[in-house]
Amino acid sequence: MKILYIFPHPDDESFGPAPAISAQLRQGHEVHLLTLTKGEATKQRFRLGIGKTAMGEIRFKEMQCVEKTLGLSGMKVLDLPDNELKKMNPIEIEQVIEEQIHDLKPDVIVTYAVHGISGFEDHLVSHAVVKRLFCKLKEQNLEYPQRLALFTRMGEVFTDGKFRLAVSDEEDIKFVEQCNDEDMQKFNNALDCYETYKEVIDGSGVREVTTKEVPFEIFGENIEGRLSSIVDGLES
Repeated sequence: MKILYIFPHPDDESFGPAPAISAQLRQGHEVHLLTLTKGEATKQRFRLGIGKTAMGEIRFKEMQCVEKTLGLSGMKVLDLPDNELKKMNPIEIEQVIEEQIHDLKPDVIVTYAVHGISGFEDHLVSHAVVKRLFCKLKEQNLEYPQRLALFTRMGEVFTDGKFRLAVSDEEDIKFVEQCNDEDMQKFNNALDCYETYKEVIDGSGVREVTTKEVPFEIFGENIEGRLSSIVDGLES
């Protein structure tokens, strides 16, 4: 089945969900990635002494490394303004995402849970827009997407790294992807692709808090217990 991850920035796919992406590819699913911006506003550009355009191109090349490292079925990187999604008309964001969904016809779409893990504003905007679009498409009775999964964390709130990492309540987690050593190696290799972001990655503690169990909430479905897979119960 087709799974489409939708995130606002380069590296969002590697900061936690990468082991699950690897596992789902290993299980035989098509896994695609849609990234809304090139991440050009990162403060790392000041360290490198370059402008936003050049920074965006560097990060795009790093994403191409991630695409190859994870073995993604497909990747599309848009050029919406990094760190400024809150200033945009959300309908405009929705329209560009909807175009990509109609083109790919994914069975499952995945984005951030409501807290955005780190609370970054672009993460929160992405959650709201994707959820609104999912509801709209469901009302049209299309064959796709069948499910909206929300990448999250479980356990304790992490405050020791560069970012405060939020978690979901235990009862809200409806699926946990069980990953293996190969998936974890690909996760670490994907993070290594972001050479310009190494300082942030090392300071975030993400390698320490990401485990072989990657949790997801499932939006709008009455699920008893937990699913056995991210596509459990869907029509093939």
